[in-house]
Amino acid sequence: MQRRSFLSRFHGLAAVFGVAANAATPAAAAESGRFEPVKHPQDDWLDSLPGKHRVVFDTWTASRFPEAMQFANNIYRGNKDGYDLSEKDLAIVIVARHRTAPFAFNDAMWAKYGKPFSERMDFLDPKTNKVPTANVYSAQLGGLLKQGVHLAVCNLTTRSTAQRLAELTGATADEVYKELTTNALGNAHFVAAGVIGATRAQEHGYALISIG
Repeated sequence: MQRRSFLSRFHGLAAVFGVAANAATPAAAAESGRFEPVKHPQDDWLDSLPGKHRVVFDTWTASRFPEAMQFANNIYRGNKDGYDLSEKDLAIVIVARHRTAPFAFNDAMWAKYGKPFSERMDFLDPKTNKVPTANVYSAQLGGLLKQGVHLAVCNLTTRSTAQRLAELTGATADEVYKELTTNALGNAHFVAAGVIGATRAQEHGYALISIG
């Protein structure tokens, strides 16, 4: 009892001297009954983004991808109009996985691989109803990236896509994978899997908006 009393007083002093209470070890967190997720260096970029508020959009259906961009703009506008907050006050991540991952690649990749992209995504250009020969959302996404939005791109989908493209072109899967990842838009981060990117973001304090 005396030891616990001493430690309790020490914890109070720690708060006074600026030692973060949430820096407790996993064992201490478990003892208190509070779950604390283990942090991994692969996810450090999520904490490197500036912002007083954090939001992650999870996308996986090509036809609904524009909604993520629209709502990201609404986040910026609503916080500016209602709270007088700037873009730098907000950390926004869009997860591109499953049938939305190819939207993370530039026009050159779409000019080269537009047909297989389109087939795997079940997607046609909404304006022409034809197979796209360029990333139809590159301009809109580019504007968001300049505002501070970051992309979390599913590496599993990218690997699978690279394998399929290699079978079609005669290149190796590694060659196509390198080609895709070096032709990603702006600040794209290739996460182990899109679903992991969405869940890790929540563990780092991001509020989830699921788009579909």
